[in-house]
Amino acid sequence: MNRFCNKRCKSDAIAHIALVSVMLAVIFIGGCASVGPDYARPKLSMPGQWHSKNAESSPSGKGDVQSLASWWTKLNDPKLNGLIEKAVANNLDLKKAKAKIREARAKRGVAEADFFPTLSSTTSATWTKYSKDSVAGTTGELYSSSFDAAWELDIFGGVRRSVEAYDADLGASEEDLRDTLVTLLSETALNYIEVRTYQARLAATEETIRSQEDTYQLTLWKEQAGLSDELAVRQAKYNLESSRSKLPALRTGLDSDMNNIAVLLGEHPGKVHEELKETGPIPTVSVTLAIGVPADILRQRPDVRRAERQLAAQTARIGVAEAELYPKLKLSGSIGLEATALSNLSTSGLWSATGGPSITWAIFKGGSIRQNIRAQTALQEQYIVAYESAVLSALKEVENALVAYAEELKHRQTLTAAVSAADDAAKLSQIKYEAGLTDFMNVLDAQRSLLSYRDELVQSEGAVVSDLVRLYKALGGGWNSMAGEGKKDDTTGEKK
Repeated sequence: MNRFCNKRCKSDAIAHIALVSVMLAVIFIGGCASVGPDYARPKLSMPGQWHSKNAESSPSGKGDVQSLASWWTKLNDPKLNGLIEKAVANNLDLKKAKAKIREARAKRGVAEADFFPTLSSTTSATWTKYSKDSVAGTTGELYSSSFDAAWELDIFGGVRRSVEAYDADLGASEEDLRDTLVTLLSETALNYIEVRTYQARLAATEETIRSQEDTYQLTLWKEQAGLSDELAVRQAKYNLESSRSKLPALRTGLDSDMNNIAVLLGEHPGKVHEELKETGPIPTVSVTLAIGVPADILRQRPDVRRAERQLAAQTARIGVAEAELYPKLKLSGSIGLEATALSNLSTSGLWSATGGPSITWAIFKGGSIRQNIRAQTALQEQYIVAYESAVLSALKEVENALVAYAEELKHRQTLTAAVSAADDAAKLSQIKYEAGLTDFMNVLDAQRSLLSYRDELVQSEGAVVSDLVRLYKALGGGWNSMAGEGKKDDTTGEKK
């Protein structure tokens, strides 16, 4: 009997040793590296300089980055600076983007928790009632309590890849916040410039109306004195009313842009009317720009950076899918107590303990695991294309903004000359008409031309600044002044 027991014990020991050896081999082989591809940022072919001949390109040094970070201060408008500060503090889209960052950070924590064991405790009470003729009696009670632990070892790196994916998702959410900030800054500035442009157009139109009112009174006086006919009076009248008819559309546009600013600031429409009712000048800009080189787009544009982080996340998820091909090692254990009375639960002496390792391996699942790997790989290919597309779109936006800004500068220059000439013509025609040396139609034509050119010039002055703002937005300017990297993320108030 003892010989039989010894042989059986030796057999069990050998089996245990073999099982442990297999597990150690699995841990050693799998623990060396995570399955799935390691992420590397795609190498893109970038032009060495901007195609636009109007761009004054220079390598983006420290000074250029700082200038781009707070580009709106270059417009030298304290009112605009104040509006931007309010927008950054209260904008609802920014608040939503910050909440998404907190969500992404929490999801990363959920994935990271899979690195650690799970511990649980269970306590139960069972009452059983038997029939009267039962040997066990009519009722029975059983109380039990157990403490359980389980730990699935991340042998092939599935959990590591999952954390890597969620970490990249967090980075993408942070870039989404920065992209929202870039858009907010530009939209606030563009609407503010529109407000000032509408105010300037209203002022120019009202000035023209006052001049046309004087002309209308002059034609009335000359008609009453017999020095002119009724036709000149009617012509002066429709010219005056035509100018007055432009006012409602200008006021509507002004009111709309003020309401846009209010919403960007997280306020009710109408809230900023009082603050902006006093007419102010259209911000002025410097013609010379240092915009860096195209390769800077990869680090300056938040939408490009976001696309790159999304690609990194999807690359890691291929590894998560591949980890399902390999065995999983789980260590588990449980200690339990039982008693027929709750007061005896800790003293009854009835206890049990179980524990040990287990290996599970999905040997056959109808090919679903490999199909999932193919699906995740195809998604990665889509994200690669999306990243390349984001880069091309960014380069296109900068090129278009450069051309628009440079050509609008030329447009403004020619309109300035046209307004000067039209103003001289209007004054000269008025003098000649008063002296009876020219027909009233020449006065009408000169006044209409002057009003038209003045309005175009004001719009061009606003367009020059707006095109500059769009250029700064295309370059990705603004996010790194208020969402700086390093010690603390200023936009979320949390450590990075």
